[in-house]
Amino acid sequence: MLRGRRPHPRPEQTRGRAGDGQRDTLGRGLAAAHRESTGKRGRSAHERKFLGFTVRRNGAKLKGADQALDQLKERVRERTRRTRGATFAVVVAELRETLLGWKAYFGIPEVLSPLRDIDQWVIHQTFASPGLPEFFAQAPRLLNALTIAGLRNWLDYGIRNYHNHPERQRAYFSLQSADSRAVLQRERHGTLLLDNERRLDLYLRALWQDSAPLVPYASDIDQARPSVPYDDPSGIRLPDVLDDAGSVSGIDRYRLTLAHIAAHRRWSQPMFADNFSPMQRMAIEVFEDSRIETLILRVYPGLRHSLLALHPKPVEGACNPETHSCLRHRLAMLSRAVLDPEHGYQDVLLLEFVRRFQETLQQGDSSSEEIARLALSYVARTRRQGDQLASVFFTDSEVGYRDDNRHLWRFHELSDDEEMFDEPRSTTTAAEVERLPPRHYPEWDYQSQSYRPDWVSLYESLHPSADARDIDRLLEKHAALARRLKRLLDLLRPQERVRIRYQEEGSELDLDIAIRSLIDFKGGAHPDPRINMSHRSSGRNLAVLLLLDLSKSLADRITVGKNGGQQSILELGQEAVSLLAWSIEQLGDPFAIAGFHSDTRHDVRYLHLKGYSESWGDPVKSRLAAMQAGYSTRMGAAMRHAAHYLGAQKTGKKLLLVLTDGQPADVDVHDPRLLIEDARKSVGELDQKGIFTYCISLDRKADDYVSDIFGRRFSVIDRVERLPERLPELFMALTR
Repeated sequence: MLRGRRPHPRPEQTRGRAGDGQRDTLGRGLAAAHRESTGKRGRSAHERKFLGFTVRRNGAKLKGADQALDQLKERVRERTRRTRGATFAVVVAELRETLLGWKAYFGIPEVLSPLRDIDQWVIHQTFASPGLPEFFAQAPRLLNALTIAGLRNWLDYGIRNYHNHPERQRAYFSLQSADSRAVLQRERHGTLLLDNERRLDLYLRALWQDSAPLVPYASDIDQARPSVPYDDPSGIRLPDVLDDAGSVSGIDRYRLTLAHIAAHRRWSQPMFADNFSPMQRMAIEVFEDSRIETLILRVYPGLRHSLLALHPKPVEGACNPETHSCLRHRLAMLSRAVLDPEHGYQDVLLLEFVRRFQETLQQGDSSSEEIARLALSYVARTRRQGDQLASVFFTDSEVGYRDDNRHLWRFHELSDDEEMFDEPRSTTTAAEVERLPPRHYPEWDYQSQSYRPDWVSLYESLHPSADARDIDRLLEKHAALARRLKRLLDLLRPQERVRIRYQEEGSELDLDIAIRSLIDFKGGAHPDPRINMSHRSSGRNLAVLLLLDLSKSLADRITVGKNGGQQSILELGQEAVSLLAWSIEQLGDPFAIAGFHSDTRHDVRYLHLKGYSESWGDPVKSRLAAMQAGYSTRMGAAMRHAAHYLGAQKTGKKLLLVLTDGQPADVDVHDPRLLIEDARKSVGELDQKGIFTYCISLDRKADDYVSDIFGRRFSVIDRVERLPERLPELFMALTR
């Protein structure tokens, strides 16, 4: 049998979906199965099933089999069953794995309607927030009443406080509860752009013969520097709310901002920014803003009062050119002098350029390029050496109704200073060591007065080691202090056996009392029957755990001694902890040392330096010698984990000493009170377990927060250089 060569496919036949080859192979298999089935059974069915697919005889249309769809639905039902007990993250991960795997296998058919149906079914199978429908119903009212930032705050309050209470959540988002209405009233303030958008649009059209969408942006009150209005192709961007400023109402502030932007749109011409330095661009912008305001006052002179009320009046000589860059301050003075004939400034160069500016504008409207040349001349004539300083003098230099002037500039290409470079976060800790699986601890949310379950992941490990001889040298350095401490320790050292006299029943006869009783008996007096004595051990019955804050701030260096030498707080901490460990070893108390630091809630590190079963020796000293500072201070989780070990000690008294140099903080927490309140809550939890917590703080500002956490159980060491002396003394005072 002769076989001809198979023709090459045309280019348009080779371009298709990635699954074409798979579909062709599967189609040939289905056709073969179909021929075999019909040949053997003599049936001519319209459909055949093969490997979870169904193929139709008319046109060989391929689709997923109904049985495969039913199996997928059953698997999704199993994953999303409410009584299953899995967390939301686990459910999402499992659903993702199931659906992506199913799509990878069944994503090649030509009949797509079953895929769309299963997509809708999966969406409806998941469970939405119970308050979501109520929120959508109230959304128009909320958008009309709140700013964008206010709406976010209102939403955050409801989600944070009622995420575990479906009924209360519905009441909150439907504006039925009292706190919902109170938060709504609290967030509604100032003059809302949404309330006045129509009036401002008419103002723009009637007085400036201009029209553009007015787009609000969120104006958060906690921003260090507020956002600035601007004009871009999508519209004029304005703050969503403005408060009254002195005698100028919020609506008038909106009008002035619109007037300024509309005048720029009418009279300003863009220039290439690549030709100017940043300082030159700043000067050109200020001169152009002054030109625009001069032209505004020619058309509407009644706006002068409002412009003067909102324009700051810098104080002449307020900026020190030795410590700050004063160019911004000088430009603000010139801008005020142009606007205010009674400015009162005496600077000769300033007065000269105000005169030249006014002469330029007397000849007409001038232009952006002409005023730019005047601005460059001003920069050249008034240049100071201090203008290059990084510290810029901002006081009374920001004009709130002006925009950011982005419309003035065009760029040939982006310069190097506008590129973003992601630098990896540097760490100062030792190389990663093998860690145990994480323990998950709750964290207290003071705003909702509830715990965030399993919020913090804590990893514990044995601290790396270094040279133990470094610690021996530190102890030799403080030999005189060690001898003085030893005398104090001898007073606290427990006696092994203490007699308990005057016992009617005891382990042995108290000979002195027995003889005295015999004399009384011989003399006819009633003898004392308590002639026995017993013994008991006089141990201190105390377990101690020292918890060290190993955050990055310990690397700060301070001046120590009369010679002005420098030493880090971490090095002083090593000396103090070594002396304390040696002291407690002399007393014989069960004693452990651990350190902690954190890098977000997902990585709190708990490092064992000394265990209860270890003696004070070279292994412990080598770990203390390797101590390093890094990361942040998530204190609550570390104290809860320390209580796990301290609570297991079979002693009558348990003491947790916390040595720290700052308040609790972490890089993923923006509310400074959150971790302070969580640490306070953890102290209360330890109190309930019979663990006495005491803080030794090296932060001179600790009085602002440490009492909120530990009550009156804290000491602040202002002179950190005395830490090696004070730490053992504090311990002995606490355990006397």
